[in-house]
Amino acid sequence: MCIFSLPVLSVGDTEIFARLSGSGTQYLVYQMTYDSEQENAMILPLPLSLPAREDSVQFIDLKDYEGFFDALEVGFPVRPRGGLGCALMTTASKSALDLQVIDVGNYVASVIPSLDDFERLDERFRLPGDVWDQLPEYADFGFVVFQLKEGNCKPHPMAFEFKTRNEKELFFPTVHIHDGQVHDKESFHHLLYMQHAGLDSRAGEYVNADCTDYVTKLVRSDKPAGEFCDIKKARGTLAEDLLLHRKIMIGELENVDYRVTTSGHPTEKSFNWRKVQRWWPVAAAVACVGWFFARRSRLKKRADSV
Repeated sequence: MCIFSLPVLSVGDTEIFARLSGSGTQYLVYQMTYDSEQENAMILPLPLSLPAREDSVQFIDLKDYEGFFDALEVGFPVRPRGGLGCALMTTASKSALDLQVIDVGNYVASVIPSLDDFERLDERFRLPGDVWDQLPEYADFGFVVFQLKEGNCKPHPMAFEFKTRNEKELFFPTVHIHDGQVHDKESFHHLLYMQHAGLDSRAGEYVNADCTDYVTKLVRSDKPAGEFCDIKKARGTLAEDLLLHRKIMIGELENVDYRVTTSGHPTEKSFNWRKVQRWWPVAAAVACVGWFFARRSRLKKRADSV
């Protein structure tokens, strides 16, 4: 789900979308529900390209597209389960000391280039150092921090584009810290969406909303995103001509970030041989019938010449 600077009563219904741009960046859209008794902050770790700076992340305002994930769901007819998602609402109060504070729709956000830069953030929105010591993989990561208001909330999706250090991997920040402690396993209730032309080039035909493709290990949408999403409102996060691919994560799972190793170009599709394979039986049958009649014709000609 996400990392909170202070304990929360509950977090649920997380949805995350990721797409590589093909020019050294990754798009990330995130939504969830949460219940907090006090002003809080959500922290998302990111594998920023080094050296990381505050301008390594560009925020995208999706205030006018609150139904972003509802639109993605349309691409998977016969929904397998009820509501999922992860969203948050922020206050307009100043949260950074000398870090840049950015208003993004209903959010107040900051970019934290490194762990050391958390010292520049309001102490209410920091985690104790011993928590980060338990997460050594974040030693050279950057972070984005979103201020949250108190209460039970599900505001519009947060979105941004960041300079990624790995252009062959889609990164989903899924590590949970909800009570100030790092647990080996956590309860997941996630839908992860992604776009990548390499996945389109390997996926078979759409079957159903919960039918995983045996090659990609993901559920593909029945149509490209442009046929069921408002591409203009998505403000560059979605690629109009690409399919969506979905990972459903439900239950007690290892508390780690989820990564998808990709192949091929992120936006330019190659020839999909699997779409040809479904016609092979028909082609083989036609070839057999053709061979049969050709052979019969040759035998008849031979008989007539005797």
